[in-house]
Amino acid sequence: MAVPFRRTSKTKKRMRRTHLKKEAPTVTTCTKCGAALRPHRACTKCGNYKNENVLEVSTEE
Repeated sequence: MAVPFRRTSKTKKRMRRTHLKKEAPTVTTCTKCGAALRPHRACTKCGNYKNENVLEVSTEE
């Protein structure tokens, strides 16, 4: 089995891992009701997408 010739330094290890981080999801607001939603998706609260009603959302109270 192969064994590394030299130990990987902390700097090299951290430089390699700089891309391995979590990112917060992008959130936009609905133009009609102001609810938070992900971009390019229909609003789950009012059913609108680009100022057009595309979903029938029932309001249960």
